[in-house]
Amino acid sequence: MTVLIISSNFDPASVNIKNHLLKQTNWEEINSFNQNSVYQNKELKNIIIITINDRKITHENLEKEVKDKLGINPKQAIFISRHTSKTGEPTLTVHPIGNYGTAEFGGKNKTLVKSSPKIMTNLLRILNQKAIQEKLYHRICFEVTHHGPYMNIPTLFIEVGSNKEEWVKNKPAEVVAKSLVEHLKEYLYEEDMPKDTPVILGIGGGHYAPRFTDVALEKNVAFGHMIPKYQIEEGNIDDAMLEQAVEKTPNIKGVYFHRKSLKKSQIREYKQWFDQKDIPMISSKELVDL
Repeated sequence: MTVLIISSNFDPASVNIKNHLLKQTNWEEINSFNQNSVYQNKELKNIIIITINDRKITHENLEKEVKDKLGINPKQAIFISRHTSKTGEPTLTVHPIGNYGTAEFGGKNKTLVKSSPKIMTNLLRILNQKAIQEKLYHRICFEVTHHGPYMNIPTLFIEVGSNKEEWVKNKPAEVVAKSLVEHLKEYLYEEDMPKDTPVILGIGGGHYAPRFTDVALEKNVAFGHMIPKYQIEEGNIDDAMLEQAVEKTPNIKGVYFHRKSLKKSQIREYKQWFDQKDIPMISSKELVDL
């Protein structure tokens, strides 16, 4: 079993992060994939870096391709990536993937990929700590679940944004690389993470999940899939999608609502659905401070 880190030559931030990763610890070239070197960490043999030549979000079922071509069986996927936004605000983000509605940017229609709640949340905290230490001016945040590719293993994206200038700067990419190394030296897979951290599903708020980010940085909790208000308003969150979000948030213990962003009627409706599944609504007051 392997942690698969995926870079893309199509993406300058991805290449930048990979180059900094290769400087952080010792790696050896063990094979080639898509005519690019495959690197294995010399200290942590279960960590592999591969590079593709096309867009990450539309390169579907990559874990199967790796198994077929390299004989490596990935258990966890981490995409290192650029982040793009209309505002261009400097940002470091972590997020789960999948589509609540139509697959406009890779993946499958109305299909989520299994999330990695404790890994994502730990990476968010490490990013935040290192950004403070390095005096970075970047916003550190979750993004809600969005885009492809479709993967059949737990997957997350960790990104540098949000414009061409930020993608090629050394310091943001170095912080992402150092954060990954710090995390992976202690934990490889979701089940390696502390057992006393409750996993929850987030509902409400905007694309950059401000409330979920704040809670994750302040409380002993881990967020899996996150459903923003705009997906609710677009009519994409039916019972089947809620079922899928629960199924693909491993070891879920509760649901957290960004209350100020939702109508009381919406909260009542969702609470009733989760009550039937014996998944309690959790408030910040119930969570332990870090």
